Amino acid sequence: MPKQKTHRASAKRFKRTASGGLKRFRAFTSHRFHGKTKKQRRHLRKASMVHPSDFKRIKSMVSQMR
Repeated sequence: MPKQKTHRASAKRFKRTASGGLKRFRAFTSHRFHGKTKKQRRHLRKASMVHPSDFKRIKSMVSQMR
């Protein structure tokens, strides 16, 4: 069976952490900030971890990443 290739779109969106987790950036950050509160914009700046229910699926897509 051939090796699974890295899903390139996912590789650009997720980063592996040193402890083996997956870091992601938040949605809704590209435009239309006038409709969002200051608090909402401030929280959207920070990265967060991938949810455990999605972790296995995303990890397999970026499995070739270091």
